[in-house]
Amino acid sequence: MKDDIILRVAAKIVMPFMLLFGLYVQFHGDFGPGGGFQAGVIAAAAIVFYGLIFGLDAARRLVPDRLVEALVALGVLIYAGVGIAGLLLGGAYLDYFVLDAHDTVHGQHRGIFWVEAGVGITVSAVMLKLFYMFAGRGQKE
Repeated sequence: MKDDIILRVAAKIVMPFMLLFGLYVQFHGDFGPGGGFQAGVIAAAAIVFYGLIFGLDAARRLVPDRLVEALVALGVLIYAGVGIAGLLLGGAYLDYFVLDAHDTVHGQHRGIFWVEAGVGITVSAVMLKLFYMFAGRGQKE
């Protein structure tokens, strides 16, 4: 598909909208359907789409393996960090109410935001890692 000009142009036009939609789903998850898991899959799908059109090596240049692996860890650390912050502030693990001493509703919103961000980052990175592993099967490194 690397030589098909129509697919290449279409991919370059559609990909930013896919990523923007992933951000919308991520930030709209507090107020309606969506959230970290769905947003992570959408963002990863945009990169997978890019890799299918331009090739695996181009996708790996766009989002390198080391970055993907770091993002897997970062997302888990963000998620776990919210839980540990709740413990350190005197609540239970993932108790969002203690994240803001003055207004528990704000604490709830902060906790959900960061947990969903961690989930989105982790899911996106794991999906990309799986794509890289399966698409790169049999290739010499």
